Amino acid sequence: QVQLVESGGGSVQAGGSLRLSCAVSGSTYSGKCIAWFRQAPGKEREGVAGINTDGRRIGYADSVKGRFTISQDNAKNTVYLQMTSLKPEDTAMYYCAADDRGCSRSVVNGFFFLSEFGGWGQGTQVTVSS
Repeated sequence: QVQLVESGGGSVQAGGSLRLSCAVSGSTYSGKCIAWFRQAPGKEREGVAGINTDGRRIGYADSVKGRFTISQDNAKNTVYLQMTSLKPEDTAMYYCAADDRGCSRSVVNGFFFLSEFGGWGQGTQVTVSS
């Protein structure tokens, strides 16, 4: 059973940057799709970025394209989300989750289906003030 632990959240001003980390354990790291999702108060959870653990497939939601960068470190079994040019609307709890089948074409095209992912962590809070 895959286990995911998020870290790196915090409070920043608009225009600032943060890097989130997602540590993956409990299951084979290779061949998975690890995706970042976020959920703001009163809103549905939405996917923002996903990456195959071999690094060959990457996808971003339109709302973060050009500002967020997802990457992964095989040696550390960790996926990162570098967030730049942060906006108040990026404020949310950020979660990572895994799809054992690898990133689908929909993920590569920036569409994330929650039902395809599991191993949800506790999340890490990101707050962006104006």
